[in-house]
Amino acid sequence: MSGIGSITDVAGIRVGHAHRVDDDATVATPEAPGSGWATGVTVVTLPAGSVAAVDVRGGGPGTRETDLLDPVNSVQTAHAIVLTGGSAYGLAAADGVMAGLEEAGVGLRMDDRGGVVPIVPGAVVFDLPVGGWRNRPDAAMGAAALAAAGTAVGRGSVGAGTGARAGVLKGGVGTASTTVDLGDGVAVTVAAIMVANPVGDVVDPGMGLPWDASADEMAVHGLTAPSAAQIAALGELREKATVLNTTIGVVATDARLDPAATRRVAMAAHDGMAHAIRPAHSPLDGDTVFAVATGAVEPPAHPDVPDGMHPAVPSIARIGAAAAVVTRRAIVDAVLSATGVAGIPAHRDILAPASHG
Repeated sequence: MSGIGSITDVAGIRVGHAHRVDDDATVATPEAPGSGWATGVTVVTLPAGSVAAVDVRGGGPGTRETDLLDPVNSVQTAHAIVLTGGSAYGLAAADGVMAGLEEAGVGLRMDDRGGVVPIVPGAVVFDLPVGGWRNRPDAAMGAAALAAAGTAVGRGSVGAGTGARAGVLKGGVGTASTTVDLGDGVAVTVAAIMVANPVGDVVDPGMGLPWDASADEMAVHGLTAPSAAQIAALGELREKATVLNTTIGVVATDARLDPAATRRVAMAAHDGMAHAIRPAHSPLDGDTVFAVATGAVEPPAHPDVPDGMHPAVPSIARIGAAAAVVTRRAIVDAVLSATGVAGIPAHRDILAPASHG
């Protein structure tokens, strides 16, 4: 649904997907293993000079280069961020992204002969039971996602969301953006892209709508209340067979923020995850949010901030609040946009249709 925007509304951000899905893919059950392909990779590329950070809230994360993004460490940027299926195996996709960036001369310049080291953090979702266990993303799929990066952002059962499952419904990739007035005539864009693969529900099983959905949020997503029969059909769906799960993503803003403030934005985005998913951040989740500040817009001065406090704290607070909103919307968008894969039913097949895609 283009009306809620996308992460590429932050100038310079690009997104690419690569995936493989078979029409006859199946989900593993206690009686039989899964078969076929149903997985993929999503790559988010960043403009030069971006500040990157990360916040991990799940107890079972599968990540790459997250320690590097701690504000106390030396590197403050990233060149691309990889979101992938395949659990820990899927981290191999980042190798292909690194190779593609190196070929293009993108990375930290380490000598005067053109040697670069691309900084490519990543995180995974556990989708191995959807399709064959050994059918998972690799370096070639990561390279393909990088090559596909552009401003148009695919939604739903694409990229890293191909094999995603959100509670009893099909999960996927979702994205959203908003504009935030920071005062003094300065406005910034805040946006998110999320891969929704939680064991928790994104839809309230008693209402058939996103959790605590206000009239305004229903209008944003083009939702109408489902019928009693549709809610009953939702209640009859089989619960997710595994408790290994994860929601991962990237929030971005065009504001100029330092590494500590950028991490604060990632932290705030997790509130949006908790608003959209119940439960979230479990010991077996790998919930991880990367944050990016491209630095195109200088936040206004705040002379009333007391000495000894971060001078941009009012702007950081507003950007963080917006990060929570777009994260929630992106997760809901992922479920509303998804199509059924490997027999996992989609929202659009069970509940009232939304004006998506």
